[in-house]
Amino acid sequence: MTNAVVAQNLAKDFDGITAVKNISFEIKPGECFGILGPNGAGKSTTMKMIYGHVVPTKGDLFVLGLNARTDIKRIKSKIGVVPQEDGLDVDFNSLENLQIFASYYGVPRDIAKARAEHLLSEMKLSEQKFRHVEALSGGMKRRLAIARGMIHQPELLVLDEPTTGLDPQARLWIWNYFENLKAQKKTMILTTHYMEEAERLCDRVAMIDQGVMLDCASPAELVKKHIGAEVVEISSGSETSYWKSKLSTLKIDFQDHENKLFAFFPNVQARQSFIMQLQNIHYVTRLANLNDVFLKLAGYSMRGDA
Repeated sequence: MTNAVVAQNLAKDFDGITAVKNISFEIKPGECFGILGPNGAGKSTTMKMIYGHVVPTKGDLFVLGLNARTDIKRIKSKIGVVPQEDGLDVDFNSLENLQIFASYYGVPRDIAKARAEHLLSEMKLSEQKFRHVEALSGGMKRRLAIARGMIHQPELLVLDEPTTGLDPQARLWIWNYFENLKAQKKTMILTTHYMEEAERLCDRVAMIDQGVMLDCASPAELVKKHIGAEVVEISSGSETSYWKSKLSTLKIDFQDHENKLFAFFPNVQARQSFIMQLQNIHYVTRLANLNDVFLKLAGYSMRGDA
C-alpha cells in the first residue's frame, strides 16, 4: 500500500534562511504521525509543504501519491486542515460555515447539508448550528474547525496544534474524538506543544529542531532510547556542581536546568540504588515521558521566538 506521505531530503529556504534542512520521513496510511519541536523548529513549514501552502526548495515530497511540486491543487482537494487559528467566518452561523466550506470542494448542496448536520451532531454542536461563530466558546469553535476540516471527507487530516488554549475538559473530549478517528484508520498528522497529547495519539513522532530531524520513532521507543524508565528530579541548589560531578562519576545520564538536575535511569533498581545516596536534599522520582525526550533533544533554554 502506498505511503500517505513520503519526504526525501526535504528542504525549504526563505530569503536565504533555511527553515527545513534535508529531512526524510514516511507516513503510513492509517497512522497518526506527530511532528514535534520548539517554536521556530521548522514544524509549521513542514506542515505547510505537506498541505500545499508552500513549495519545497529542494528534495522530494509526495502526498497521497501526488508530487507536492506539480500536483498542489489535487493534494489540497484530498486533505483536510485544522489550522492553529480557527479562521471561521464570523458572518455566518455554524451550519453555514460548514456548507460554504463544502462548496469550495465541489460537494453538492444536499450532500453538504447532510454531512454538516452529521458532523455537528458528532461534535455535540447540533444545538449551536444556527448560532453565529462569535457566540461560540473556544472549545466549540475548535470542534467546528475540526468539522470544517472533515466536511469533504479528506483522505488525510492535518492537525496544527488543535487543542491549544482549550480547557482540560474540552481538550480531553477532542483527544477522545481523534482516538475514534484512529480506530477508523484515518491518517492524521499532528503538531502539538502538549507532550501528553502526542504520547496519547501518535503512533510515531518526528522530533525536529532548527530545521533538522533529531529522531523519529514511537513515543515509547523514543523514551526508552533517550531517557530510560525512571527520572529523579534533584533540587540541588548551591550543591549543583557536587551532584553533577557525582552523577558523572557514576556514569548516570542527566540534564541540568536552573539548579535542578534531571537524572535518567534504565530501570527501577538503578534509580533506587541511586536515591539511597540522596540525604538532606529534596528530590522527586517519576516515570520517564515524552516531555523528557523533548527537553533533552531540544534543550531547556527559552528561544527568542518562544
